Amino acid sequence: MISVADLLQEDRIPGNYFSYENYISGDLELGLLENRRGDRLIAVPDTLIAALYEGLEQETGEASRLVLFNCGKWWGKNFYTRFSEEITDYYNTSLSEMDMATFIQCLKECWATHGWGRLEFDPEHQGQGLLLIKTFNSPYSKAMSNASLPSCYLEAGILTSFFSRLTSRDLLAVQTSCESMGADCNRFIVGLSERLNRVEAMVEEGLDHAAIIEDLIA
Repeated sequence: MISVADLLQEDRIPGNYFSYENYISGDLELGLLENRRGDRLIAVPDTLIAALYEGLEQETGEASRLVLFNCGKWWGKNFYTRFSEEITDYYNTSLSEMDMATFIQCLKECWATHGWGRLEFDPEHQGQGLLLIKTFNSPYSKAMSNASLPSCYLEAGILTSFFSRLTSRDLLAVQTSCESMGADCNRFIVGLSERLNRVEAMVEEGLDHAAIIEDLIA
């Protein structure tokens, strides 16, 4: 926990570290984007994301989902490392010692500032060992319109690695609804991998999010 004494001693109250105005800076002449630590950032246009999805689909077929998921896992591993380092330096406390409200707010702000849309946590089934996450306006769902299956494989991979490293457990994130299929948001279930391994098959069978949750907690 962050104590009041520490805040007074440092003579500053930590604010929103990931505030867009303070977190991202750029040099239009040089074509550079950096975060507040000076780390390089890259802007990825929607057209490139759509082209990557289409290219992988043509080259690998159904295996493109696994390729994107594994890319997301690699991305999520590095994302967790950067997020942990930045938050630890700024708040002077490790993620494991940070209160849950601050951690959740930081992750939500980080997600939005990086251009990944809006992220929300749903604690309804936390007692049953399931973490439910919703994302809105995802650039990855925009890449696939009128899809027959959830398309945010990169996000699923990122969430899988991020929360596995955060908890030191073998977790899995599986998407159960998608904006590309007309849903109001993208829903992900995060839990122990051995418990969620069958969820993807349930999604392919056409079960909706509510039915899948009911089956998992039965």
